[in-house]
Amino acid sequence: MHELWGEMDRRLLIKLGTAGLAALSLPGAARAMMAQGFTHGVASGEPGANSVLLWTRYAAANDTVLTAELSESADFARIAGGGSVTAGGERDHTAKIMVGGLEPGRWYYYRFIAPDGTKSVTGRTRTLPAGPTSAFTMALFSCSNLPFGWFNAYAHAAARNDIDLVAHVGDYLYEYGVGDYPSLKDRLPGRDIQPTHEMVSLADYRLRYAAYRSDPDLQRLHQLFPVIAQWDDHEFANDVWKGGAQNHNEGEGEWRVREAAAERVHGEWMPVADTRWRHYQAGDLATIFLPETRITARDKVFDLGEILKGQRDTAATLRQFAETGYRDPARQLMGVSQESWLFDGFAQSVKAGTRWQVCAQQIVMGSLFTPPESRDWFGADQPDYVKRRVEVSQLAAKAGLPLNMDSWDGYPAARDRLLGAAQRADADLVTLSGDSHNAWAFDLTYDGRPAGIEIAGHSVTSPGYEAYTRGISDAARVSALRTASPQLKWANTADRGYVTVQLTRDRVTANWHNMETIRARTPAIRDTHSMTATRRRRKYDAV
Repeated sequence: MHELWGEMDRRLLIKLGTAGLAALSLPGAARAMMAQGFTHGVASGEPGANSVLLWTRYAAANDTVLTAELSESADFARIAGGGSVTAGGERDHTAKIMVGGLEPGRWYYYRFIAPDGTKSVTGRTRTLPAGPTSAFTMALFSCSNLPFGWFNAYAHAAARNDIDLVAHVGDYLYEYGVGDYPSLKDRLPGRDIQPTHEMVSLADYRLRYAAYRSDPDLQRLHQLFPVIAQWDDHEFANDVWKGGAQNHNEGEGEWRVREAAAERVHGEWMPVADTRWRHYQAGDLATIFLPETRITARDKVFDLGEILKGQRDTAATLRQFAETGYRDPARQLMGVSQESWLFDGFAQSVKAGTRWQVCAQQIVMGSLFTPPESRDWFGADQPDYVKRRVEVSQLAAKAGLPLNMDSWDGYPAARDRLLGAAQRADADLVTLSGDSHNAWAFDLTYDGRPAGIEIAGHSVTSPGYEAYTRGISDAARVSALRTASPQLKWANTADRGYVTVQLTRDRVTANWHNMETIRARTPAIRDTHSMTATRRRRKYDAV
């Protein structure tokens, strides 16, 4: 397939977009994604007090000028804003328009109209509040791997009326080919992705977004709420950093070409601004920062295997690394320019009298360490390389090294700079995170003092810690992890779901909603765990 696309005229590829190209080669169920007209519903994002971005996709043989309409009522009796926007092959027939002149803190309805009078489904969106604000509720999502199961977390949230804004902090989709992650054994029948191979090219990324955005529950979530979104690694490839990715190889071409394709398609298919980081102001209640921690400045993740290569004394090597290279102050996660933007943003938000400084970002910030008990969690019949990894992880923990180097734990100097900046600004920091597939609540500290709290959400479908420690109860895992990790105040290492974050003037409440299942399509939840933090304490309230 890649050879075919490489031979085709580039201008034809751009003109046809996903619909035209895929129709040449995809049989059966995939043709449903190749329909003409409004193919993937509507979406909104980038809300401000007086503006919001609207999105749709309209597939046709030629570029099509659409009319966007926005109204305070579902019958569109009075149009409050809108305009003309082109859905063209250059952008895979997607269309985005920023509508201004709106009222703060208000729900609006919107739709798109084609030249022949055909209308899209009606969407609903909300502007951010301005001035004194008593309450604001966000929903937090991450890690949605379609073949692993149904997007029931999206369905549950879409049925609610108490959410003001949705934040998706990455792994909105996954790059793998069929049978890779998940394996064919773990794949849920009927949850099909296109293309069937790993996405690498521009056309691959477009087709994968089209497949994911065909999911009815994801469409419904976008239809009903404004969504702010930031990529993590799988929007590109696994364990992305500024120079490549764990699963990108020479046979897949130049990394910069793949990176550019992934970023371009994310901008086409998501209701997002064409900037890598940005912030949102919810009245005087919260400044919501949306930084970028993957492709702009991230140094390559530490590989303990590489560090130990050729070394005879594993324990001594790890201790030396923990005291030297691990804490290298030159290592970057966000980069100097972005750090300046974020740290200045903390200070400006506090100076303006904003109650909460919310950092909605991709990876877990609190420190997790491998517990001693975990040496017995993986079974005695494991291959030698697994046994070696378990042994190294135990020695790493004894040396003071964390469990996951791909999180903020792998960039301790960068994390210190962020938490120190929050303290200097006198910020009430609330960090929202994804990536790990499990749910965590951390008290964040720097220099021995409270620096804020972390609300880390579990995945929508991707498996977590429990998938690798079968036969070990969630209670046993969490108890051991909490003992080994002083910042960890609560965890769930078993369930899929999402989080709602309720902000009031004096308290933040995190609600982790655990889905009953992802193997059947149902919005039922098993239970909800709630925790609170009181403003100015910068740590969770006593449980």
